[in-house]
Amino acid sequence: MLYSKIEGSGKPLLIIHGFLGMSDNWKTLGTQFAADGFQVHLLDLRNHGRSFHSDEFSYEIMVQDVYAYCQENALESIDVIGHSMGGKTAMLLATVYPDLVDKLIVADIGPKFYPPHHQDILAGLNAVDFSVKPSRNEVEEIMKNYIPDFGTRQFLMKSLFWQEPGQLAFRFNLKVFNEKIDEIGKALASDQVFEKPVLFIRGGNSNYILDSDFDGIHNHFPDSKILTIPNAGHWLHAENPKMFYEFVSLFLK
Repeated sequence: MLYSKIEGSGKPLLIIHGFLGMSDNWKTLGTQFAADGFQVHLLDLRNHGRSFHSDEFSYEIMVQDVYAYCQENALESIDVIGHSMGGKTAMLLATVYPDLVDKLIVADIGPKFYPPHHQDILAGLNAVDFSVKPSRNEVEEIMKNYIPDFGTRQFLMKSLFWQEPGQLAFRFNLKVFNEKIDEIGKALASDQVFEKPVLFIRGGNSNYILDSDFDGIHNHFPDSKILTIPNAGHWLHAENPKMFYEFVSLFLK
C-alpha cells in the first residue's frame, strides 16, 4: 500500500510527485488546497519516499498502485495533480480509469516520449558511498561534482534520511532507477484518450512542453488547455507556488 499524507475534508484531490521526489515536496500547496475544501492525498509512489521498494517499476504498475490506493480508501470522482513522472502516471490513470477521475492537472510534462536525460543526476547519486558513513555536507559535496545546480541538489537532499544513528541513506530505490531508467520517458499509447477537463501547466524556462507538442496533447486530451508560468523551470510549483496555486484553483472551481 502506498504511503500518503491526508489533509482536509471534501472532494478527494490526489497529488503525485515527480521522479526522485516525494509527498513532502507538496506539503505547502497541499495545505492550501485542503483549506479550499479538498481532502488532499499526498502520495509517495513505489520506490519513492516512505512507500515500499520493489523491483517492478513502470507507469502501468504505478497506475495500479494508485488505483488500489483509491479502492482501499473508497475514493471516487477524484481530481488529480501530477508533476513530471507523476504527471505521466496521472495521465495514464485518467485514460485507463476515466470514471474515477473528474479533472486532471499535469505539471510540466507531456504525453510524448522523452529520451533519457537524468544521467548526470544518477551519476551524482551513485557517486555517494554510504558505507563510509558520510555526513550530509559530505554527501552534498560529492553530488556537487555532478549536479552543479543548487536547487536540484536541495531537492535530492530532501530524500536523505538517518537510516540509523550515524548512517545516512536515500529514501528512494536508486538500484531500480539505475536498471529501469528507460521507463521514465515512455510515451502514452496513441489510442489513450481522456475526454474530461485537463489543465497542463508548463514552466516558461522549461523545455518539457514545447509549442510543437500542443497538437499531440490535444489528441490525447481534447478538452485540455495549456498555461505557462513565466520565468519558471521544470520545478514550476516550487519556483512560483503562488501562480501555480492560482491556475489550479481557478481550474478546479
